[in-house]
This record gives sequence, structure tokens and C-alpha cells, in this order.
Amino acid sequence: MRAAFTTLGCKVNQYETEMLAELFAREGYEVVEPHDFADLYVVNSCTVTASGDRKTRQLLRRLKKQNPAAKAALTGCYPQAFPEEAAAIPEADIVTGSKNRAGLLAAVSRAFQTGQRVVAIEPHEKGEAFEHMSVTGLRGRTRAFVKIQDGCERYCSYCIIPKARGPVRSKPLAEIRTELQSLAANGYREAVLVGINLSSYGKDLGLRLIDAVEEACRVEGIQRVRLGSLEPELLTGEDIARMAAQKKFCPQFHLALQSGCDKTLKAMNRHYDTAEYARIAADIRRSFENPSLTTDVMVGFAGETEEDFEESLAFVKQMAFAKVHVFAYSRREGTAAAKRPEQVPESVKEDRSRRMIEATEEVRRGFLMSQLGRTEEVLVETTRSPLGYEGFTKNYTPVYVNCGPEACGKVCKVRLEAVLNGHCIGTLEP
Repeated sequence: MRAAFTTLGCKVNQYETEMLAELFAREGYEVVEPHDFADLYVVNSCTVTASGDRKTRQLLRRLKKQNPAAKAALTGCYPQAFPEEAAAIPEADIVTGSKNRAGLLAAVSRAFQTGQRVVAIEPHEKGEAFEHMSVTGLRGRTRAFVKIQDGCERYCSYCIIPKARGPVRSKPLAEIRTELQSLAANGYREAVLVGINLSSYGKDLGLRLIDAVEEACRVEGIQRVRLGSLEPELLTGEDIARMAAQKKFCPQFHLALQSGCDKTLKAMNRHYDTAEYARIAADIRRSFENPSLTTDVMVGFAGETEEDFEESLAFVKQMAFAKVHVFAYSRREGTAAAKRPEQVPESVKEDRSRRMIEATEEVRRGFLMSQLGRTEEVLVETTRSPLGYEGFTKNYTPVYVNCGPEACGKVCKVRLEAVLNGHCIGTLEP
């Protein structure tokens, strides 16, 4: 039996897809690429936006056309958040959610054995434990994503994820250590700790995220430890100081901003204001040598006026982020913001997106220029371009390195000499 897996969405989804692929491989399935002929196509869905749901449905139709005799399994956040809608998709022979990921294997087996559709979406429950899962590697990647947290209880007014992912739950430290030891033994040198609301790690275990960071940094063979996206207000001064004491910790902080306007932040039900955000950013910059701050910024949120947008734009410029992911607000049914009457026209969202992107790209170039002349440790990836192999410094500056394939997967000292195409150009140091 041949099985193909496709991931839509975040790094947590990518990790979970890899876990599923390894699980099916251990049961005798041959794991192939999504464009290959397969007996089973698994789609791990994202439901952050309505367009994500549409992409999932289109993908299922395309895969079934590719091999009408194959079975298609839909799993992940979309069925969990909208079970009736997902269960009604005719191309999905098996439908499961984001809970009990490992249960997908039994659901698929039942569908093949009975020839009948299987819909098995388990509801999330208060107090549920972190589902045990681990991976031995991530195909095609030199950095390993390690899921250590699931669930979110923040209830931002635009977000469906608490419904899709359930309550906060955390991977025990012993399991983190064991998984990282296995990854190190398989040649991985950098681990990226990820979660649905990573900053909430340990809430259910009497721990904090810094405890997981310190545990990861103790693992022999892992040379670098990086964090996924963070909710800024959950990062305390003590957390930052303890992170700064870890030599393996990578000083790149993706602090989700969403808006630089306090009025908009309040309407979004974010749990900080711009003054607190700026204070946390300043604390990071004082505590680390050459850190980088990256973020997400939403434009066109329901009720955002031109004055609100200008205020947000000014704050984003002031923060001098190394990189900003700009996106327009997408109305999401099932959320509080979708009910607000003052929705911003699409043409206005497009204009604000363009203006925010132009401003942040100029700031990004300034950040890249500030890295020139430095000698940095770069983890060399396997992606080759005419300018060299791509790699990343500890603060996640992208670098094209003039080197051979023998450097791939290794941490090398590189002198940063120029900026081109959103990257620094570097030369290996002896």
C-alpha cells in the first residue's frame, strides 16, 4: 500500500504530518510524494482562514481525480472546527480531527476493510493530556521541528484556533529530551520548538517555556535551539534572562504583534498594548548580542480606520523588525470579529497591505545591511541557488554560502559580505 501526505498550514501541522507518515511507514505503508500514484492520500488541513478550507476541498478533489480508486483522508484543524461541514465533503473517505492524531491509522484500516466512509472526530475536553507523539526526522529538512505544546485559550476575536485545537497541554520534559536525543543521533543539529500557543507551554504541568528551552539545550549533539512564534506578554524578564544564559539558544524572537494600534489590539482581544510590546522588545535587545525580532502584522481588521492603520504603520517602523509577515484580515465565521458590522472593503485592505509591505521591506534591508562584516555561525541547508547554498545564522538571517555539498547540515563560520535578493552573501571562514 502506498500513502501520500500533504500538509496545509503551520509548523505544528508539518510536524504532525511527519509523525503520521512515520506511523504509517511502521505499519508497512510505502510513503510517496503527493503527486505520485498512491492508494491513500492524507490531507492535514489548516482552518485559520476560510480560503484555507477552500484549498483543502480543492486539493481533495484534485487527488481523487489523480487516482479515483484511492481513498482520501481528511484530518486536522478543519474537521475539528467544522465537523459537519468537513464530514459532508464527498471526496473524503476518512475524516478525523486534530485530537487523537494516531487514531487516523485505525480509521483508515477500517475504511479499507469495510469499504465504507469513516468519520471519527473526537471532541476536545477540558483537562485532556498532551497526545504522545515524536518523530525521528523531518524529510528534506536540516532543522527539526519538535512539537512541545498544543491548544490555545487566548480567544482572539478573529481566531478559530481555540475551537480547532482545544485547551493548553504540554509535552513532558522527559519526552522532549528523549525525542531530541533521537534527532541528534540522526544528524540534526538544530531543533525548533513549536506549539499552537508556544508561550503557554507548561501551564498544565507547573512549568514555563524556559524550562523546555533549558532541557533542550542540555541535549548533547543539539547545537542550536530555536523557538517558534510567541505571544509577547507571556515572556517575562526572568524568562529572557534565563534564555540569554543558554549558549545554544538562538536569539531570534518571532513576537506576534498583529497591530501597532492600541484601539485595534483591544478590539482583537489581544492581551497587551504597544507600550508593553515595546518594553519586552527592548528587554530582548538589551539581553542578547545581535538578536532579531520578527513578527506578523494584520491590516484591515474590522473597524480599522485610516488613522488606526497609520498608527500601526508608525509603530511597526519604530520597532525596526528584521522581517514582517503582512497579511489582510480575513473574516472567519465562528469568531466574534466576523459579526462586527464595520468590515473594511477588500480594495482598502489591498492598499494597506501594499503600503505596509513596502515600509517593512525597506526596514528589512536595513537590518540585513547591519549584519555585514560579521562572522556568524550558519547552519547550511540543502537548497542550492546560483549564489550558493542557503543557510541561516543564529538570529535567522538568511545567507547564501559559497560552499560545496559537504557543508550541508553542518554549522559553519561564515563572513557576511553583501546583501542581495533578501539574503546576505557569505564566505566560509577557515
